[in-house]
Amino acid sequence: MVACESYATLFASRTTVVVRHVRHGRGIHCDDMDRIIVLASVASVGVAASGVAQSPRAANPERPTVATHAYAVAPGCIEIEQGISARGASNLSQATSWDVNIKIGVAPHIQLGIFGPGYARTGAGHGIGDWGLALKLRTDLSDRVAVAVVPAVTAPTGKEQLGLGAGRALGQLPLVLSVNGPAGVHADVNAGPLGVGAGRPQWLTTASFGRPLGGPLGVTGELFRISAGAAGPRQAGLLGALTLTPVQWMVIDAGGTLGLGSGSPDVIFVGLTTNLGRL
Repeated sequence: MVACESYATLFASRTTVVVRHVRHGRGIHCDDMDRIIVLASVASVGVAASGVAQSPRAANPERPTVATHAYAVAPGCIEIEQGISARGASNLSQATSWDVNIKIGVAPHIQLGIFGPGYARTGAGHGIGDWGLALKLRTDLSDRVAVAVVPAVTAPTGKEQLGLGAGRALGQLPLVLSVNGPAGVHADVNAGPLGVGAGRPQWLTTASFGRPLGGPLGVTGELFRISAGAAGPRQAGLLGALTLTPVQWMVIDAGGTLGLGSGSPDVIFVGLTTNLGRL
């Protein structure tokens, strides 16, 4: 999960750095993007096939996509996600960040996340961003389909005047659908309000897909959109990334996001997810 202005951090700390420069071009009408994401969501359910049980020690990253998945870290286990990214609406030097997400398995269907930027830099300054908590509540509908709800809240720990935070506590309530399909294809669909507490909420719609390429390599792609609201402007993007799993408890990702529409930043990123096992 990565790089979609400050409120994507609530999804496993993609980023909290706010890019305020506006770029024109690459326009896609909002209604057209929503239709594309809905069609992709329907397709993801249509290709569902039987899932495969996963080892409690196997890393299961929520990054690098904006979407999260409907699975939880095994009870008593801890998994740490971290990533470095650079982004900008006019050039990639406008902002950088080191984002962290600590996931703790509380119960078979409950996960606690502690997330935020350990370091962020904008043109105005640098420091930590807004840190928060997320509680993932999930269940399986079948051996191939799972759903979750992920209420989350961030505290105003980042300096608003430096573009490192929202200046107030904000919440979100995304709904999550995950589907395991044939040939190792996996799909995650998220939708729900963001920026709750600032006035008119924003709305997230996203669909991501991934599959193995052979051996330890994998690929993932995503189309996402966040509507304009009191907490921030409209954002949209097309993400692509490669993943490498050298051992079952570690996943490395690298890729980028192409901003779609005015004000949506381009992003490049690299990340690491490590499952540390039981506490």
